[in-house]
Amino acid sequence: MSKLILNSKKIPSWVFYALTVLVILALPILIDGSAYWRSVLITIALNIMLAISLNLILGYTGQLHLGHSGFYGVGAYATTLLIKKAGFSFWVAVATSSLLAGIVGVLLAFFATRLKGHYLAIASMAFAIILHQILLNWDSMTSGPLGIYGIPPPPPMNILGNEIKFSNQVNLFYLISFVALITYIILGNILRSPIGDTLRAIREDEVSAASLGINTKLWKIFSFGIGAMIAGLAGSFYPSFVGTLVPDAFLVSESFTYLAMAIVGGLGTMIGPVIGAIVLTLLPELLRSIGDARLLVYGISLTLVVLFMPGGILQALQTLKSKFFKTNK
Repeated sequence: MSKLILNSKKIPSWVFYALTVLVILALPILIDGSAYWRSVLITIALNIMLAISLNLILGYTGQLHLGHSGFYGVGAYATTLLIKKAGFSFWVAVATSSLLAGIVGVLLAFFATRLKGHYLAIASMAFAIILHQILLNWDSMTSGPLGIYGIPPPPPMNILGNEIKFSNQVNLFYLISFVALITYIILGNILRSPIGDTLRAIREDEVSAASLGINTKLWKIFSFGIGAMIAGLAGSFYPSFVGTLVPDAFLVSESFTYLAMAIVGGLGTMIGPVIGAIVLTLLPELLRSIGDARLLVYGISLTLVVLFMPGGILQALQTLKSKFFKTNK
């Protein structure tokens, strides 16, 4: 985790997470009455899961993966179909769909890990394109381009004798945000363990890592599987949020959006992709008032970040911090 955000010598982990929980609880209250901005907050929570899961594959293991929208789609469609056609309960469907997305990630990795660089990128992108075509043309199962409508929110939960209904946007935001936070904490613990060191070794020099006895293929499959599972988990909540499900929500172009979030925030760090997901979800909404010109501003902003901040926003913040403290000293 970034030393800028969490330095174990200064701020205990529990303080950082406690502050995060307080922010999550406060956000819907601060924008009270705005259903639009509440939906943006839910989108941010989903995008955070997608960005950190892609970061595991690309930022920590160094695998150029451009088919992440496919795993997102597997989670979304599997959850919806298991509930509507197989009669699964919501939570069983979510667990099953996340596992299924992870299995798909492992299967893809068996073939993709034999490839490197742009060959891997093309192969993973082809996976997302093929999956989109399956969702688009398998009418009897997915309803094709017409989509699936009338998808209900998650069922109510009874907490301390109070029935919590997720048809309420605030409650749904809390649910998805806390799932994202728990995912972040678990993934962070994994990456701070020797597993994280192993993945970083593969990213830096796969040949050297193999010479040290690291089974590089096994660990790349591991990162694909876990990354796909988290993306599938995010996808499981997507249909219950929007209420509809169409194949075009999982176009391969969406994978580039998640890639931009990870890169702009700061690859190879835990907090970087979170920052990227927040910024790149909010920026188009904040620029919406200027019409189509927002696309130009958005594109220029991304270009400037890539050109002048190769380490992402996180690197820029760390540089400012070091200069600020150096000046003070």
